[in-house]
Amino acid sequence: MLFNSLEFAYFFPLVVLFFFGIPHRFRWMLLLAASYYFYMCWKPEYALLLMLSTGISYGTGILMGRTEVKARRKAYLITSLVGNLGILFWFKYADFVNESFRATFQHFNIFYGVPVFHIILPVGISFFVFQSLSYSFDVYRGQRESEKHLGIFALYVAFFPQLVAGPIERSTRLLPQFFQKQNFDYQRVTDGLKLMLWGLFKKVVIADRLAVVVDHVYSNPAGQSGSALLIATYFFAFQIYCDFSGYSDMAIGGAKIMGFDLMKNFNRPYASLSVAEFWRRWHISLSTWFKDYLYFPLGGNRVAKSRWYANVFAVFLVSGLWHGANWTYVIWGALHGFYLVFALASENIRAKAASLLNMEKFPTFHKTIRIFITFHLVLLAWVFFRADSLSDAIYILTHIFADFSQPLGSLDLGMSSQGLILSLMVILFMEAVHLVQGRQGSVISALSRKPVVIRWAVYLFLTLSVLNLRVEYQAPFIYFQF
Repeated sequence: MLFNSLEFAYFFPLVVLFFFGIPHRFRWMLLLAASYYFYMCWKPEYALLLMLSTGISYGTGILMGRTEVKARRKAYLITSLVGNLGILFWFKYADFVNESFRATFQHFNIFYGVPVFHIILPVGISFFVFQSLSYSFDVYRGQRESEKHLGIFALYVAFFPQLVAGPIERSTRLLPQFFQKQNFDYQRVTDGLKLMLWGLFKKVVIADRLAVVVDHVYSNPAGQSGSALLIATYFFAFQIYCDFSGYSDMAIGGAKIMGFDLMKNFNRPYASLSVAEFWRRWHISLSTWFKDYLYFPLGGNRVAKSRWYANVFAVFLVSGLWHGANWTYVIWGALHGFYLVFALASENIRAKAASLLNMEKFPTFHKTIRIFITFHLVLLAWVFFRADSLSDAIYILTHIFADFSQPLGSLDLGMSSQGLILSLMVILFMEAVHLVQGRQGSVISALSRKPVVIRWAVYLFLTLSVLNLRVEYQAPFIYFQF
């Protein structure tokens, strides 16, 4: 069930209506049933994996809560890690590892008799496994007590607004909220609806529109000119942002309507002054998950400089693997790891260069240059993220600045010139909103200070745009595949 589907338009209001219409003590049952129904709409069998991950983390959490012996607590944590990551590995990486072995054996002309598994990847498995694991880590570290209420814990793992694409919540933040009584609050409900509308606009008006061009060009890069490859690559940067941040806005807004506070997942990432800042603004719930549960346990920056650089690189390499079982994702993660390590190693040199150039006298120009460079470093990595194979990615990067002779109207982009102009207009509109957001904080709070005529004009524009500017081509949410 997609957030931008007619089924969800019926499902969500009914859940909210019943949620506020029944006593608080029964609400967790409603939300748990709704969450499992929501997930089973993709494939009923997927619920078994959700139950298995829940059972492993719940059981090991109970056992950790019953002992103070560190060795036993560590053994239970490892059990949770092996169980949850075993589920993730089998469904997400077994085929990848098997085919990598096959290719290696064939290269050396060695017989490899293991058949292809053809395993179907369950929707959102990386998200609910990581959310489940965060609870195990939190209990092991003593940051929260083990949860005794199995139903509430199952709801924490399966909460439908953020189940299949995050934000990846922490048990210390979300679990306590299910025990609190949530009263109907008009302001909170309207704020949630506005956020959902904004997210829906980004998804169906911008992301799906850009997907027409991106999918058309990237499906056959060898048949495209450099101009088409360049346009599609820029479009993908905005497509993936609007697609994923749009989902996050709808998830956060939907939860807000019912009184639950989910963590912010995006904060104008393309306005970042560095790649490090980009990762403090992009997919915040995942980047902080890796920082808390992988980077710090590896030693973080409290080790020798060479080890520190290795820790940074390792985290981004794992991040690439988290995104998908494909060498393109590994290269994407490795590129970001290289960016970060290079930035750390060259920090003093870059500071001296900026001083010699008197950049402090031109702060706006310096900031603009840094944003431009950061965006294009991210853009370069996006080519590997989006390409269907390493060979496609290399072809795109080696041909993206070739053959600019064709006029825009004759490019094979899968979209008319008028459609391209409209695509640029909606991107510019979004960036104008981001500019307001950067100056005044939340767009919703900024709008609330405007006259009622302006507020309702914006709401009407967004609603009419969703209804009339959406394209027939409905691309699936990109992060559902992870």
